[in-house]
Amino acid sequence: MDGSIVGTRPRKAKSARTAPPQPRLVFPFTAIVGQEELRLSLSLCAVDPSIGGVLALGDRGTGKSTAIRALAALLPPMRAIQGCAYNCEPGKPAPGCEACARRAPKAVTVPVPVVDLPLGASEDRVVGALDLEKALAQGQKAFEPGLLARAHRGFLYIDEVNLLEDHLVDLLLDVAASGENVVERDGLSIRHPARFVLVGSGNPEEGELRPQLLDRFGLSIEVTTPADLPTRIEVIKRRDAFERDPAGFCAQWHPEEEGLRARILAARALLPRVVLPDDVLEMAAKLCLTAGTDGLRGELTLMRTARALAAFEGATEVGLDHLRRLAPMALRHRLRRNPLDDAVATTRVARAVQEVFGP
Repeated sequence: MDGSIVGTRPRKAKSARTAPPQPRLVFPFTAIVGQEELRLSLSLCAVDPSIGGVLALGDRGTGKSTAIRALAALLPPMRAIQGCAYNCEPGKPAPGCEACARRAPKAVTVPVPVVDLPLGASEDRVVGALDLEKALAQGQKAFEPGLLARAHRGFLYIDEVNLLEDHLVDLLLDVAASGENVVERDGLSIRHPARFVLVGSGNPEEGELRPQLLDRFGLSIEVTTPADLPTRIEVIKRRDAFERDPAGFCAQWHPEEEGLRARILAARALLPRVVLPDDVLEMAAKLCLTAGTDGLRGELTLMRTARALAAFEGATEVGLDHLRRLAPMALRHRLRRNPLDDAVATTRVARAVQEVFGP
């Protein structure tokens, strides 16, 4: 006999366990060079979502999408009901939500959703539709939530927003006005909450936004290519360092990310105690009147953003300096067209600020 053992069963190969996919690393928010207005506006919307979102228009390749996607990794987590398709807040369930209708729904900590809305998305993908799998397999009508449901209590990001199809613009306008998504189709009648911070980016050379959608953005940011040599060099160096070693670069900026996250949380806690004096509110109204803004959303946005900025800086009272600094981003996209004044919107706002507040 040879040394082999007869009759033994071959050992079963151990099943390889598939490791869970690691989250994709994104460029740190605090490592972005320049673009102070864009970073500040996104931070303030994280402090107070009622500001109404951010529209960032400007040159290609200036970091607009990078900053917005970096915000997702920076945001402090939130509490939600486990298994809920609408990210319902514990104690505040959405009507008709199956997960929240359970006898003892479990509250968990989840990341704040930042949902991309592709330009070519179908209406069913955006608002939700009939769940065909359940309809065919079980013969029951069930609702499959769309992107608007996923974005509830979070951020909805639209890149190249000025190229968005008209029927999707109409949907967004309805939902932004009501805070609810209503689906009436395929024998379904569904109404669920859809309150989110709308964030858009694009290049104005490729087309203008419809005025109705433009007015729904709380803040408007002009993003330009850096014109000074040191800034351009620093942008290139940091981007190259991130691409060569994403994990190491993110670890290097982790303390700054944690510091900004703590600052946002502190500002949220302080926000309800921030006071807006009557004389400051009067100056805000006077500024909007002098600049020639359409409607009253300018005053409301300026007031909310000034409160958020004061809280972000640790102050308990809004001052005139807050209004002066925030006026361009809150008002430049709300000016009425003046055929006798061909100056750009930012210049018109700057003139109004100087007239109201003085040099």
